[in-house]
Amino acid sequence: METEANLPQAMIETATAAADWVIVLPMALALMGAALLLMARRTRSFHAGFALLVVAAIIACEATLFVRVMADGPVSMTMGRWLPPFGISFTADLFGTAFALTSAAVTFVVIFYMQMDHSAGDNRDGQFAMVLLLLAGVTGSFLTGDFFNMYVWFEVMLIASFGLVVLGGRGLQLDGAVKYGFLNFLATTFFLLALGLTYALLGTLNMADIIGKAEQADPAALAGIAALLVLAFGMKAAAFPVNAWLPASYHTPPAAVSALFAGLLTKVGIFALMRAMVMLFPSSRDLLEPVLAAAAIATLVIAPLGAIAETNLRRAMGFIVIGGIGVVLSGIAIPTPSGVAGSGFYIFHAILTMAALYLVAGLVEKVTGETDSRRMGGIYAANSPLSILFFVVVLAAAGVPPFLGFWPKLLLIEAGLERTDLRVAGGPADWTGLAMAGALIVNAWLTLIAGTRLWAHIFWRAGSEGAQSEYQPVAVRALSVREGWLGWGATAVLVGAIVAAGLWPDFAFQTARAAAADFIDPSRYVAAVGLATGSGAP
Repeated sequence: METEANLPQAMIETATAAADWVIVLPMALALMGAALLLMARRTRSFHAGFALLVVAAIIACEATLFVRVMADGPVSMTMGRWLPPFGISFTADLFGTAFALTSAAVTFVVIFYMQMDHSAGDNRDGQFAMVLLLLAGVTGSFLTGDFFNMYVWFEVMLIASFGLVVLGGRGLQLDGAVKYGFLNFLATTFFLLALGLTYALLGTLNMADIIGKAEQADPAALAGIAALLVLAFGMKAAAFPVNAWLPASYHTPPAAVSALFAGLLTKVGIFALMRAMVMLFPSSRDLLEPVLAAAAIATLVIAPLGAIAETNLRRAMGFIVIGGIGVVLSGIAIPTPSGVAGSGFYIFHAILTMAALYLVAGLVEKVTGETDSRRMGGIYAANSPLSILFFVVVLAAAGVPPFLGFWPKLLLIEAGLERTDLRVAGGPADWTGLAMAGALIVNAWLTLIAGTRLWAHIFWRAGSEGAQSEYQPVAVRALSVREGWLGWGATAVLVGAIVAAGLWPDFAFQTARAAAADFIDPSRYVAAVGLATGSGAP
C-alpha cells in the first residue's frame, strides 16, 4: 500500500503549486464558459466573442503546459487531499498536452468559421456553449490520469456532440443523431464494463497505478479486459468493422460541426486505445496483436474504397477520416519507437487535416448549394482559390510529400519494415510488418484516388452530370464579404498551418519521438503521479 513514506516530500508538506493549476484550468475554463453561455442564452450578441476569449485562454494555458512538459517531463495534479492512487489525478504527458493544444487551436478556427452562417437561433439554442462543453470533454480525455475520469469526460463529449448533431432539428440530422447516439452509447457501455472489471481485478483505476499492477495480474483476465477496451475504443474511433455510424452521421450537421467531430472526437477514441494498449496493458496488447493488425489493415484498405464509391461529398470525407484511424491502429499493432511516434504524429496531423477537409467541403456546398458531387462542377473557373485549398488538403490527407500526412506515414512504414527485418539471413521474417507497410502505401494511393476524383468532379469538370447530355452548367455563386473573411479566411489559416507543419516537420518529429519514449517506458509518467512502479492501493 502507498504510504506517506513512499511519496515525494513536497507532495506531503506543501499545497499545490500555483503553476500546477494550469493542468486543470483548461477544463475549468471550458466548463464555466459553457455554463455562463447557457445562463445567458437569450442575450445573443456576445456568445461568439466570449467563446473565442475562453478558447484563447485555454490555448494560453495549454501552450504554457506544453512548454513545461517538453522541458521537464510529465506533470500531475491530484484532486483534494486524497493522495494517489485514491484521488482523481490529471497527468499531462507530451502526447496528451500536444493533442489538447492542437484541439483548442482547431476549435478557435472553427468558431470563426461558424460566424459565416451566424443566426440568432444558433445562440438561443446554445451552439457555442455546446462547443465549449465538447472542448472540455476532449481536453479532459487527453489530460486525465484516471481511467474512470476518462469515462466521465467521454460522457461530457457525448452529451455535447449529441446536442450539436440535433441542433437545427432537420429530419436528416435526427436520423444521423439516432445512429450516432446509439452506437456511441453502446461503446460507452462496453467501456464502463471494462472499467468495472479492471477495478475488480486490480483494485485501482489510476493509470499510473494500473501500469505497475497490471504486471502481476492474471494475464487471461487482463486480456479479456483489453479486448473489451479494443471494442469500445474501436467503436468510438470508427475502426473497421464498427465504423458504419460515422459516414452515416457526420454529414448531417452543419459543416463546422462536422469539422469539429472529424478533427476531435475520433482522435480521442483512438488515442485512448493507444494509451490503454501501449502504456497500460502492453502484455495484453501482445496477445491481441493479430486482431489489432487485422483491424488496421482492413481499415486502411476498405475505408478509402468507400470514399471512392461515395458521391455525397461529406460522406466521402467520413470514409477518409476512417482510413486515418487505420493509420494510427498500425502503430498500435507495431509499438516500436517509430510505430508509436508515427501514430502520435498522425493524430496531430489528423486533428488539423480532417477538420480542414470538412471546412473546405462546407465552402463547396455553400457556393454550389449541393451536397452530391454528381450535381457539382465547374468551380475551378469560378473560384480557383477554393479549388487550391481543396487540392492541398487532399494531398495532405493522402500523405503526398512534402505535405504533413507524409511524415507520420513514413515513420510507420519504417516501423513495419524494421519489424519485418528481411536483412537477417536465415532468420524468420515477420510478415505482419511487411503487410502493414504495404497497407499504408495502398491507403495513401487509394486516398489520393478518392480525393483527386472528387476534385476532378467538383472543380475540373465543366458541369454536373445531366440526364440528356454529359454535363449541365452549374450555377456557382460568389461568397459574400462576410463568408469570405470568416469562412474562407478561417479555412485558409488552417490549411496554411498544415502546409507549414509539413514543410518544417522537425519539431513535430522531435516531439513525437520524445512522447513515444514516455509511452513505451512510462516510468517518468508514474513518477510524476507520485507512485513507484508496482505500488499503490491494495
